[in-house]
Amino acid sequence: MDPAIIGALSIGILILMILCGFHVGVALAATSFGALYLMTGKLRVASSVLEKTAYSAVMDYVFAVIPLFVLMGLLTTASGATGELFQAAERATRRMRGGLGIGTVGANAVFAAITGVSVASAAVFSRIAVPEMLRLNYERPFALGIVGASSLLGMLIPPSILMIIYGVITEQSVGRMFAAGVVPGLLVAAFLCIVIWVMVGLRPSRGGVGMPSVSQQAVTDKPGTLLRPWPVYLLIALVLGGIYGGFFTPTEAGAVGAGGAFLMLVAKRGIPGRASLEILLETGKATASIFLLLITAQMYSRMLTLSGLPADVTDWATALDLGPTAVLLIFVIILLVLGMVLDSVSILLLTMPIMFPVILTLGLDPIWFGIMAIIAIEIGLLTPPFGMVIFAMKASLPADVRIEEIYRGALPFLGVLMLALAVLIAFPALTLWLPDMLYNQTF
Repeated sequence: MDPAIIGALSIGILILMILCGFHVGVALAATSFGALYLMTGKLRVASSVLEKTAYSAVMDYVFAVIPLFVLMGLLTTASGATGELFQAAERATRRMRGGLGIGTVGANAVFAAITGVSVASAAVFSRIAVPEMLRLNYERPFALGIVGASSLLGMLIPPSILMIIYGVITEQSVGRMFAAGVVPGLLVAAFLCIVIWVMVGLRPSRGGVGMPSVSQQAVTDKPGTLLRPWPVYLLIALVLGGIYGGFFTPTEAGAVGAGGAFLMLVAKRGIPGRASLEILLETGKATASIFLLLITAQMYSRMLTLSGLPADVTDWATALDLGPTAVLLIFVIILLVLGMVLDSVSILLLTMPIMFPVILTLGLDPIWFGIMAIIAIEIGLLTPPFGMVIFAMKASLPADVRIEEIYRGALPFLGVLMLALAVLIAFPALTLWLPDMLYNQTF
């Protein structure tokens, strides 16, 4: 059988295995191993590729950035800084129409610059922001939609785990990916704030009619509320400023950030005891999960390369003469659909071996495409039937909150997110001007 046909069949089998409930890493390894055996007829070759990939796929120094940024996010959350961020954002926006919702977006944007994970943002702000909005009589679906949509900023505003993984697997600069994500992330946040303001203006009952309690008024009226999370602001400035200023690499920035987050935890909560072990275990679990996917995805990528399928797809896409924009839109639609059923890291690892060579051949900017792909994947995480952000929220909310309610609340924001994606596709300069300026180079 032709190797390219084997490669194409392996993709179908892979998707089927995932839909049947197999772990993505297991499905990647099994289909890659089986396809390599069918192409070569030798078990030894297939097992050798698996063996070598297990070491070579994650041996690079840059991969240390993943556990370091995960650790930084967990330490910051454990310090209680998230609550302070939310109070500061609420204090800054309380007099605006829909102020608490806008404050939630702002707090999520700052939190995104620490965690880099949308699902974590969804879980944290479901516990912090939703109860507060409900206390002020926000309509529950509206409050749920605000948290769900703003949680997507976790992967859009650097440092982002998806940006790191994309940079590594496509051999693009992680620092430039971070720089390219700043304006799109802020643009999406601004779009969300505008739509909240407009929706509350059209129907004021959405934004509640209650006022903060006396105790809450006292807390949020303190002049120091806005400045209370200053260690978080300093940590973000240190990490991102160090990267963009060229003082240290993203990996070194992860180490600096993790060290700073630990000092912040000690200053606020004292030296942690058992909590330290739990944080390290959570970091290890998250890192191991990502590394398993990276290893098996690398094997999958090598199998596809040997099959010649990416080259065939590239030739096919070029022969269609649809133009780069049309091909990009097809890829975006595919990513949106996959986002409905898979987690974001898996989607990136599954699709880039096929899509990235096509993008390069068509002359599209790889950094710009990476940001567009991440936004499309993240939007998919908010859509039925299996939006991961929605399920993370459901797990963090009281039992009486129905998942249909979360989807209904998120629906108006999906249109806004799609509009933001369309603007960024139409104007690539919005994404690329900051990396151009910081790195003094045209991509």
